[in-house]
Amino acid sequence: MTTVRVRLTLIYSGLFLLTSVVLLVIVNTLLRMALHSRIERFSPSPMGEAPAAPAAPLPGSAVARLPPLSELARDLIHYQWDVSALAIGVLTLVSVAVGWVIAGRILRPLHRITATAQRLSLSTLHERIALGGPRDELKELADTFDAMLDRLERSVEGQRRFIANASHELRTPLAVQRTAIEIGLPEDVGEIRATLLLHNHRIEGLIDALLVLSQAEHGLEKRSRVALDEVVRLVLAEADRGEVTVTARIEPFTVHGDPVLLNRLVTNLVDNAVRYNHPGGAIEVTLAGGVLTVRNTGPEVPAERFGDLFAPFRRLHTTRGQGAGLGLSIVASIATAHGADVRARPNPGGGLEVAVTFPAGVI
Repeated sequence: MTTVRVRLTLIYSGLFLLTSVVLLVIVNTLLRMALHSRIERFSPSPMGEAPAAPAAPLPGSAVARLPPLSELARDLIHYQWDVSALAIGVLTLVSVAVGWVIAGRILRPLHRITATAQRLSLSTLHERIALGGPRDELKELADTFDAMLDRLERSVEGQRRFIANASHELRTPLAVQRTAIEIGLPEDVGEIRATLLLHNHRIEGLIDALLVLSQAEHGLEKRSRVALDEVVRLVLAEADRGEVTVTARIEPFTVHGDPVLLNRLVTNLVDNAVRYNHPGGAIEVTLAGGVLTVRNTGPEVPAERFGDLFAPFRRLHTTRGQGAGLGLSIVASIATAHGADVRARPNPGGGLEVAVTFPAGVI
C-alpha cells in the first residue's frame, strides 16, 4: 500500500522532471535554431558567390583541420543534450530526496493527530493534540479533533455518573423489597414467598449484569497485573457445578486488566457452560498460550441462531427462560475492553466451545 508521503514525493519529483524536460527541449531547440541561423551567414549564397575573404587568412594546414560549421553545430547540440540529460537525472534523484523530506515535514502534524487518536482510551480522554503553528488546514483539523474530544469526555463523564447513580438507586429498593419479603411474609405462604424472592433475585442479577455490561463497553479506567490462571482456579473452586464433570488444564498467564471484570468473564463462561448442559455432561476449561477455552456438552446450537450468541437479550429457543441472555454479551464486551478476541463454535454432537484469545502476557 502506497502511503501519502510516497505519493507526495512522487508528485513532487514528477512535476520537477516534467518541467525540466520541457525546459531542456525549449532551450536546446532555440539553441539549434540560433546556430543554424548563424551558420547560414557563412554559407555560399544561392547565386554561387563566394563569401568575402577573411582579413587574415589562416595557414593552409589549419584550414584543413577545421570541420564544416554544420558538423560543429551538430556536435555542440549533441553535447548539450547529453549534459542536460545527465544534469536532469542527478537533479531528479535530488528532488526525490528533498521531496521525501518536505513531505515528511508537511505530514508531521497528521502523524501527531494519528498517534494521539491511537493512544486515546477512556482513561486518557483528557489528552489533547494542541497543535501550534499558523492557522491552516492542519491546525483547523487538530482543533476540530480537540473539540470532539471535549464533547466525548463530557459525554463519558455523564454516563459514568449515571451508572453510579443507577447502581445505588436501583439496588437500594430491591434490597428493601427482599428484606420485606423475607421478614413480612409468613412461612405458610412459602410458594408465593419463594416466587417473589426468585423474581427479586432475578431483577438484582439483571441490574448487576446491565451495569457490568455498561462498564465493560465504556472501557477500562485503570489496568493492573492480573494472574489470569489464579482467576480461573478461583472461579472453578467457587462455581456451582451441579451434575456436570469439570476438567481443567491451566498454565500461568498474566494480563493487564481489571481483576473484577476478568473474574466476571470467567464466571460467565463457566456458568453458561453449566447452565446449558445436560445431567452427567462435561465441561473442559483450558488456559494455554494466552487462550482461555471453555468447552461443554449440551444441546445442539441451531445454525440459524449461532450469530445471536453474543447479542444482548438474545436467547436460543432451546434455553429460553434460563437467564437474561446477557452472559456471553458481557463476555464479549469485557474481552473487547481488554483487547481480546472471542470466538465460538459448536461442538460435534452438541454443546459449545468459546475461546477468548488475550494479547501477549505481561512478563
